[in-house]
Amino acid sequence: MTSALDRALGARLPAPPDALRRGPFRPGAFRSPLHSERRSARVGGFLGAAFLVCFLTGLLSHLIQHAPGWFVWPASPVWLYGVTQGLHVTTGLTAIPLLLVKLWTVYPKLFEWPPAGSPSRVVGRLSILVLVGACAMQLVTGLLNTAQWYPWGFFFPDAHFWTGWIAIGAVAVHVGAKAPEIRRGLARRGSPGAVAGLTPEQADERTAVDGAAEQQPVSRRAFVVAAGLGAGAVTVTMVGQTFSPLADVSVLAPRHPGVGPQDLPVRQTAERAGVTGTALDPAYRLTVEGPDRLDLTLADLRAFPQHTEQLPITCVEGWSAGGTWTGVRLADLLAAAGLPRGTAVTVESLQPGGLYRASTVAPPHARSPRTLLALQLEGEPLHLDHGYPVRLIAPNRPGVMQTKWVTRVAPA
Repeated sequence: MTSALDRALGARLPAPPDALRRGPFRPGAFRSPLHSERRSARVGGFLGAAFLVCFLTGLLSHLIQHAPGWFVWPASPVWLYGVTQGLHVTTGLTAIPLLLVKLWTVYPKLFEWPPAGSPSRVVGRLSILVLVGACAMQLVTGLLNTAQWYPWGFFFPDAHFWTGWIAIGAVAVHVGAKAPEIRRGLARRGSPGAVAGLTPEQADERTAVDGAAEQQPVSRRAFVVAAGLGAGAVTVTMVGQTFSPLADVSVLAPRHPGVGPQDLPVRQTAERAGVTGTALDPAYRLTVEGPDRLDLTLADLRAFPQHTEQLPITCVEGWSAGGTWTGVRLADLLAAAGLPRGTAVTVESLQPGGLYRASTVAPPHARSPRTLLALQLEGEPLHLDHGYPVRLIAPNRPGVMQTKWVTRVAPA
């Protein structure tokens, strides 16, 4: 059975007529030695590493926001999610120029003659379409998400998550299928590994191509330096939204950590959330469900012991900014309502709708003394867009889970 399949896949298909060999299909249409196995393998190595980091950090973010029963995310260190999500967004953006360089090194293969010499080559080319399509979709939609622009009809988080699995699977299949070429490309020039699997004629041609690359108007080294500078420029001009010391030079970053009400960025405003009236209503109450149910006014909340914490807000778009928050410990409110301090609870917003109008606070965060229902930011009452009258602020959580305009806390 296997041998029959091998024969079928390896069968030679009839070649197209030579009359079609025009333009990019003609012999010698692509003369630059930079379109080589070596350059492709080297760039592909960096690109593959970037995709792996993106996939793992993106998977982590998904698990934090949609935690299965076996997953536990700690409340400390408080900066951990900021690092992992900043790494996710930064490596994703850095992968864009790397993908373009990678495609430039290999695009002449689109015009190989014959286009498909066997059924296996047809399958291989179709798999490349899946690989390039999935990777391009991840990078383009991820870039647009950082700018909060969604010119499509699907739900971005779900599409990004599942396409990520397709992309990383396609990368793994591609690496496995191209392993011999990758090994040769990564081997040191002139070593046995650099010509492994090649005929003597191919090995001589490979040596000639590598030598000719240094004589081109754009040498191999200049090509590598230009690609590295392009990726580095994207990184530096974006990473400041996560790493504040570089904020002033990160001119392409969608968010500046210090810009916004009370010097913090805002993703969802009170007006967009539809809470302007209810948040300012003097009849506001915070309800804490439990054996000893609490219905608290702002004055009641201020009568509880107040605590101050330095905690960051970290958004899934990659930006992170720290603030000084003052309010009541969530654990103290749970205890006052007759609930154990480590009880998992759901925190609900005045926001009438939306995917993030409520969030679950898992036991590590519910019992943390740093988890607050904040009343103040930087020593002043919360700005309306930052969640006045009360917002949740917990260590090491995504910003979309730091519920604003809190009105109810209940056991999950």
